[in-house]
Formats: sequence, structure tokens, C-alpha cells
Amino acid sequence: MLRPEQMSKVSVTGSKSVMDDVVEAVHDSNLLHVTEYDGTWEGFDQGSPIDGAEEASEKLVTVRSIESILDVDDEDAGPTRIVTDDALEEELAEIRERVTDLEDRRDEIRAELTDIEEKIGAVEPFATLGIDLDLLSGYDTLDVVVGEGKREEVERAVVDADGIDAVELFSEDDVIAVVARPAETADDDVLTDALVGVDFTTFEIPDADASPEEYVAELEHRKQQLESKRETVENELEEVKVDAAGFLLAAEEQLSIDVQKREAPLSFATTDNAFVAEGWIPTEQYTEFAATITDAVGDHAEVEELERASFDHHGEESVREELPADASGAEDDAVRADGGSSVVMRDDSPPVIPSNPGVVKPFEVLTEAVGRPKYDEFDPTVILFMTFPAFFGFMIGDLGYGILYALIGYGLYTKFDSEAFKSMGGITIFAGLFTMLFGILYGEIFGLHLIATHFWEGMLGMSHPPMEKGLSPAGIDWARGWLVVSLLVGILHLNVGWIFDFVENLEHDIKHAVFESASWLLMLNGIWVWVFSDVVRGTAPEFLYTTFSSSGVIPLGFGGFSAIVGWVGFGLFVLGLVLLVLGEPIEVVEFLNVLVNVLSYTRIAAVLLAKAGMAFTVNLLFFGVYVTGEGSHAEFHFGLGHMPHVGDMAHGHEVTEIMFGGLVHSGPAMLVVGLLVLVLGHALVLALGVTSAGLQAVRLEYVEFFGKFYDGGGREYEPFGYERTYTTED
Repeated sequence: MLRPEQMSKVSVTGSKSVMDDVVEAVHDSNLLHVTEYDGTWEGFDQGSPIDGAEEASEKLVTVRSIESILDVDDEDAGPTRIVTDDALEEELAEIRERVTDLEDRRDEIRAELTDIEEKIGAVEPFATLGIDLDLLSGYDTLDVVVGEGKREEVERAVVDADGIDAVELFSEDDVIAVVARPAETADDDVLTDALVGVDFTTFEIPDADASPEEYVAELEHRKQQLESKRETVENELEEVKVDAAGFLLAAEEQLSIDVQKREAPLSFATTDNAFVAEGWIPTEQYTEFAATITDAVGDHAEVEELERASFDHHGEESVREELPADASGAEDDAVRADGGSSVVMRDDSPPVIPSNPGVVKPFEVLTEAVGRPKYDEFDPTVILFMTFPAFFGFMIGDLGYGILYALIGYGLYTKFDSEAFKSMGGITIFAGLFTMLFGILYGEIFGLHLIATHFWEGMLGMSHPPMEKGLSPAGIDWARGWLVVSLLVGILHLNVGWIFDFVENLEHDIKHAVFESASWLLMLNGIWVWVFSDVVRGTAPEFLYTTFSSSGVIPLGFGGFSAIVGWVGFGLFVLGLVLLVLGEPIEVVEFLNVLVNVLSYTRIAAVLLAKAGMAFTVNLLFFGVYVTGEGSHAEFHFGLGHMPHVGDMAHGHEVTEIMFGGLVHSGPAMLVVGLLVLVLGHALVLALGVTSAGLQAVRLEYVEFFGKFYDGGGREYEPFGYERTYTTED
């Protein structure tokens, strides 16, 4: 789980006469992640595509273009089918001709519709003006301009202009028609020039004899005709889609496969007589792969395992087999002759196939949001699987919310085909299950203590549930205790991260592991042993030492380390700091991260109390809350059945205060308001649970945990082959 599947670098060498058959066999096996030939070998060239590659590519572009026009998707596929070369020639040509003709007609209609809509928009100002269109043009001695602006400014500009003998303005709102008679000696553009310095937007006068209203009516009629024609064309395209969608999807798949096969030699190293293809396959499938090639071409091609990338007991990547240093030179003659030998193309890292079990796989989407793990890195997905839902569930901790989260996750997992949605659904299901688990332990359902009252106290006779959130004064020690628990969770989580880093650094040497990783481990654990010791007792908060004491809320009998152990811890911290100074002096400025990073985990307790407080507030408004006991012994209770009075006995104690009477107890009208508050309030808490608990949990994983050992950037395993969906070869 922490390491990917083991990969082997293999080569396939052979005579060019069998290259096509080898390509077919490799493609059918769908196992080889091909390494691109980098052009570094003397005497070898990049292979050329197999005949027909360009034609297949052109047909593939055509098919995809038709699919785009028809808006074809996977749901239109229909049954699988065999796509023959004749069908790709004849049927595809027929569909293309029909679709192209319909698309051209639709484009023409759309263009005319756009033009008409623009004309309708342009005539609106003239309708406002209320002057027939034929009166605004066609004069020999008059100039007419229509536009939008301020009448006073326009009138002043044209009256003051030289070259205009007379002018008349007609206006309505901000639309103005300027009718002017230029002097005989004036320029043709005298009216236009007069308006240059005025904030005036000129409109083009439509070429029509009717009134604006009649002109718009004509345009609207033509628009309706065009829309009807467009609908007819789109119906015809829909008919083509229904008839041809299955064939198009199958043709696209078949052509994609053909293009893959025909362009495969572009990744090979070739001579006039031989070829060499290299790539990575899962080690356990090497025998199957070699047998496939042998069955296809016999001894005309040879398969050889060049490298086997694995990990020794230290977690270090090792190579089981390496070629001699002169492999790319001394053996070239043999390769050129008959393709019977192997040469390593380049020192490329293996692609990564995560080896997580099915229940963990949904969490790979969280890991890959940062980046696919490199082959020589630990895959942290299994740690995410164990910690992320636990963090989330602990912070929400409510049976009711947990059930809703699980149902939402189930919906995402079952209703969507996308792997991303399915993964998020799986993650949400696990988050919901942990929320339910902690909700039972807290004894809460939608913020109400019904499980605590009826199960833990009623059925099992306990005085309180195993865990409490600590909102009431009587339970304040629980709230402080969760801060301590958050610190311990952070220490453990960060230890795992730096241990991973330590193991990964062993791939270089023990020096890197000690100076770059062990130093941080010593500092982290040393400083916190010191903090939890008697050395700083009295300075640090007392609840650090009482939470796990025999009288604490989590009575494990631990009351802090002795002063001697504390000073030993401080010594380990100093030793780690010295190692860091010697090994990575540039990182010394971050030495306080061993404190800061752990303190960051207190956000777990903070979100727990915040979400609990929000649910408490919603229930307080609806049910009301009364208080029993006083001071530090005060406890809060919801008025579920009725609201008692001060002085009444409830839960074995006297009611000392009514915090809020509750909308449910305030009459029918307020009951309706209360129900709205109850539903919307809990819906808000449910939604904010994702944005607070979810994001905070992700932040702890990415920033605090991943930052200690994880870079990402691994290559995805992309074997040469195709998973058929719409076609069949039988």
C-alpha cells in the first residue's frame, strides 16, 4: 500500500518485417508504457508512421467534428458494433455530407437572425422619436442626423456652426433628430462636423418607408419565419444524431485505435532492417507480455527485461539488472542486423501504479490533488484513509449529521459515472461513518443528547456518555482535554511524516537520513517530552498534565513526565538542532516548526467546539435551554418535552436558570418560525461542516503531514492500448 506496483523496463527488438505484427500484439496486450526514443543512438532514427496514419487521423478529425455539431455523448452510444473500412468510407461520407449541408443552412439562418435582431434593436430609438422612417432620409437639400444626447448641447452646437442656414430639432427623451439645411457653399459633412465636440451617439437610419412600428412588425414576422426554419433544420440534425450517433462513437473509437497503432513507430528506434521499442510494464505481467509477443511473431522478435525497479528492506529503489556501459555502442551492429539485442533508451523513472486495496482507492483523489507519488516515494493514501475521516468525524461527531453525510456520499458514488465523483462519494461515506461513530460516543444526534440519555445513561446506567464535547461549565474539562488530545494527534501524525522522510532519505545514505530527518524527529519528540514534564509545570497550562491523570476526564494515570525525563527530552531537542545545523543549516530558521506545526492541530478541538456550539444554538432557539446547578457545576438541558420553571427538579438537580424559553414553547405562530429556524439552522451546520471540518482536515494532511516527506510529480501509467467501449472485434 505504501509502495506502488513493481515495474520492469523491457525492450522489444526485431526485424522491421514483423514490426506491424508486434505493434498489433503490444496494443492488444495493453501493458507496455512506451518510452519515447530520444534520438541519442548513433545509427538509429525515429520510426515512421505506418501507411494510412495520416488518412486515419483526418477521418478521426472529421468524426469528432460531426460529433461536436450533433452534440453526441456517451448516452447515445447504443450496442457495440464492428466498424469496417467500407463503413468508414461510405457511411461516414454520407453522414458528413448531410450534416455539413444542414450545418451550412443553420449557419445561414443564424446569421440572418442575428442581422434582424440587430435591426430590431437599432430601430427602437426611432420608435421612441415617433417619426416615419421615410421622412428621415432621401433629401437633396437637407441633412438629417438621428442620435442620442442632450438636446441643449446639440442645439447650441448646430446653431453656432458655420455653414448651416437653418436647423430644426425633434426630440423625445434623449433621442434627437436634427434636420439642417446647409449653405450652398458648405461642405457635405458640415452637420456631422458640427456635432464632433458634442456627447452625441449617432444612429444609422433604417432604409424603410414605413413607420418604425410597421418596420419592426415586418422584422418580427421575418424573425418568426427564420426561427421556424431553424427549428426544422435542428430537428433534421436531431434525426441524424439518433440515426448516426452509435456509428460515430464506434467510428471514433476504431479510428483512435487505428491512429494509435499506425503512429506507434514514432516512439521506436529504427534502422533500415530493425526496430527497438522500450517501455515499462508491471513486473508480475512480464511473462504474459513476453508470451504475447512470441505467440504473434515467434522468434522474429525478442523481449528482454532490462531493469526491475524494486525496493529493498530499507525502502530503497534498486535495479536488479543493468546493461553494460557500452550497450548503446558495441551492440549496435547486432541490433541493426536483426534486432536481436537490447539497448536502454534513456534513464527514465518508472510510471506509478498505486497498489492500494479497493477500500482505500477513493482517497487517491486527495493524494493526486497534490500530485501522483513518485515511484521512489511513499504513497500516503493509506494514511489519508486512516486519518482524514477520523479527523472529520471527530470534529463533527453527531449521529444525525453522519447519516446525512453518508447518504450524500452514497448518492455521489451511485449516481455519477465520473471516477472523481465516485471517489468523492467514497470519501464522504467514510467521513459520514466516522461522524456517526463519534456521534454515538458523544451521545448526540443533531446536537441533542438523546443517545446519551436513552442509551448510555438509560440502558447502560452510565452517568454520562464515554465522551463529551464540553460546552457546559460542568464539562469544561472535556473542552480543555480535546486541546491536549489534538496536540498528541499532531505529534503522532508528524512523527509518521518524518519517519517516512527518514526512510526515503536512506535511499541516498545514512548521513542524509540522520541530518535531514532524524534531526527533526529528535527535535519534535524532545521538545514535547520537555513540555509535558515537570520542568515547565506551573508555566504551561495545568490541563496539559491533568487531562490523562487518574482524576482527569480521560483517566489513563499519566500526570506528566518527571523532571529528569523532561531534561532528557530537552537534550534530544538540542541534539536534533545541532544535527540540523551541521546537515541543513539553511533550515535552522524553521526549527520552531516542531512547536508551531503541532499547535496547528489544535484546530481540531476548535472546530469541534465551534460546530457543537452552532448545533447547540439552533436547538436552543427551537427547544429552549434550562440550567441545573450553579457555577462550575452548571449543566445545560434542552426543553424537549416541556420547559420547567426555576426551582423545579430536573435530571436530579434543581433548575437554576432558564437560558431561553424556546420557540416551540411560545405558541403556534412562533412554532412555525421555530421549525424554519430548526431546519435551516441544521442545514447550515451540515454545509459548514464540509467547509470547516473538511477543509481543516485536508489542510492538516497537505500542509503539516505531506510537507514533511512528500513531493509528488510521479508519472501516470499509460499503457499502449485501448479499452474498447463502443466497438468489438468479434
